[in-house]
Amino acid sequence: MSPSSPGPALAPDRIRTARLDLVPLRVEHAEEMAAVLGDPALHAFIGGAPDDVAALRARYRRMLAGSPEPEVSWLNWVVRLRTGQLPCLVGTVQATVTPGGPGGGPAAEIAWVIGTPWQGRGFASEAARGLVDWLTAQRAVRTLVAHVHPGHGASAAVARAVRLTATDVVQDGEIRWELTVEGRVEG
Repeated sequence: MSPSSPGPALAPDRIRTARLDLVPLRVEHAEEMAAVLGDPALHAFIGGAPDDVAALRARYRRMLAGSPEPEVSWLNWVVRLRTGQLPCLVGTVQATVTPGGPGGGPAAEIAWVIGTPWQGRGFASEAARGLVDWLTAQRAVRTLVAHVHPGHGASAAVARAVRLTATDVVQDGEIRWELTVEGRVEG
């Protein structure tokens, strides 16, 4: 399979940044991630309520089963902080990759969540930058999209940090942010 035509074989690799490892999601991450994502305040902009461990395991199983559309790849990582006394999970990043975006190659919709205790330290921007660099350099993704609630300044700052630009498009109450890259992107 060529990098410009994603299909069912597209899978996440481990991605390393200055302080973080983006580790491909596994069902076994559910216990630690239930604590990371357990603050109800995290859901103020994304909706819903925190999942317990059993619900998170079930959701991770569905995510890992992949998209029902063979040309769409669901790529999910947990974000592991390497610095400090003990490595620990601090959040997630994800990408849904589809063929034939407006930039001439695959397109990816990306998202990020960092647990409340780890916010405000640049982890979301660092993880999202690692994800964008991997998608554009390794997988030839040419169009990146994120949807950000208009009141969520921190997520808008992350989108700007990875070179996305806000558009006039609003979908389900969220602003569409986009980046179209030409050729390979250097980190």
